[in-house]
Amino acid sequence: MTLQEIPPSLALLGMSRAEMKGALASLDMKPFRAEQMWQWLYQKGTSDVMAMSNLSKSDREQLVRHAHMQRPTVVREQRSLDGTVKWLFAFEDGNKAETVFIPETDRGTLCISSQVGCTLTCTFCHTGTQKLVRNLTAAEIVGQIMAAKDALDDWPEDPTTRCLTNIVLMGMGEPLFNYEHVRHAMLIAMDVKGLAFPRKKITLSTSGHVPNIARCADDLGVNLAISLHAVEDEVRDVLVPLNKRWKIAPLLDACRDYAAKHPRQRVTFEYVMLDGVNDHEHHARLLVRLIQGIPAKVNLIPFNAWEGSGYTRSSPERIARFARIVEQAGYMSPVRTPRGEDILAACGQLKSDSEKQKKSSCS
Repeated sequence: MTLQEIPPSLALLGMSRAEMKGALASLDMKPFRAEQMWQWLYQKGTSDVMAMSNLSKSDREQLVRHAHMQRPTVVREQRSLDGTVKWLFAFEDGNKAETVFIPETDRGTLCISSQVGCTLTCTFCHTGTQKLVRNLTAAEIVGQIMAAKDALDDWPEDPTTRCLTNIVLMGMGEPLFNYEHVRHAMLIAMDVKGLAFPRKKITLSTSGHVPNIARCADDLGVNLAISLHAVEDEVRDVLVPLNKRWKIAPLLDACRDYAAKHPRQRVTFEYVMLDGVNDHEHHARLLVRLIQGIPAKVNLIPFNAWEGSGYTRSSPERIARFARIVEQAGYMSPVRTPRGEDILAACGQLKSDSEKQKKSSCS
């Protein structure tokens, strides 16, 4: 049997530094090799073990025999007329998730997924129509970043020149329902000797998992975005069913606590504009009262239509009136420009064809 025919066993991608040291020690490799591997993986983006020139030949042969660094594979790439790129990535078990790159003049933002499907069933969100298949692992979460950098040829020696500058956990799934894997992946993403994304360049969006908002404040301290979308519990219960478990009041208390721990950051409230549902002037005034005392901004998101949603987008005039009320209260209230609508890559439009497998009657 040749070296290439021996099946790999150690998945190095997604390991913490300590885990990688332990894994390499099991192959009789010195602990400092983990630091070298870390740089090859996350600074240089290398996936070919034999190209790791400062590792001995015997160590490289050990890695070829017993380890792998597999990224997600690209099943489909779509490019929007506005420059947005959407990838459908497949993982080792065949499940798939979507990842979106949004280029702008001053940044390049990657929207990554934390789950295959979603458990939240938000009624305005296309992703919510796909039932949860499973959580993504830390390797699969950080692997989306690396696979996107591969596709963009974005492994410069000088990290200040890279085109991918920001990460948002706003893709498929609820990140705080997969907290341990998300936490692990983001610690790798923020590692200064690795992918080196500053915490201020990472945003985690949640529909309101209140206990894990507090954990995120202590463990990560990244930018927090709340998918609010309504200012009355009876409306939010319909739009964001998670509200039945954690109502608006305790959610906003968690936001106040988060802001107190990270006073230099503003909490972002995401608010999709649905015609006749949540877009009246009294909604804007109530929103201002609810977030009083929280350093915040409010992102107004024109609804991105999808077949069968049952909702329509608020008119530009109504969105402008809503924004004006929020801004007059002292909060920034930008209206998000929809990106990638022609390839269903805009906010709330992501969905893959993965389905949860039913247990076989023959098993």
